[in-house]
Amino acid sequence: MAVIHLNKNNYKKEVLESEQPVLIDFWAPWCGPCRMLGPTVDELSKDLTGKVKIAKVNIDEEQELAQAFRVMSIPMLAVMRGGKMVSSSVGLQSKAKIMKMLEK
Repeated sequence: MAVIHLNKNNYKKEVLESEQPVLIDFWAPWCGPCRMLGPTVDELSKDLTGKVKIAKVNIDEEQELAQAFRVMSIPMLAVMRGGKMVSSSVGLQSKAKIMKMLEK
């Protein structure tokens, strides 16, 4: 499944109403660690097709969503289940660590 570009208009449908867990990657184009994490997130979207939705939020374009999640540092990953955040992490993460976050 392709990565969903999340914004305030599709957030309710793609996250709050999702029957699958959702991994949200908060990032910005000027952030080096975010660019390093990007390929891992893209790879997860292919590996987890049909099991987990993968979404990205460009914090420069979607400041409202970034504020709602209290994003202070990026990259930040958040795992949502049933409309609630069940885990999060800040900084560059390995694929294995992200997979563990998704298992919780």
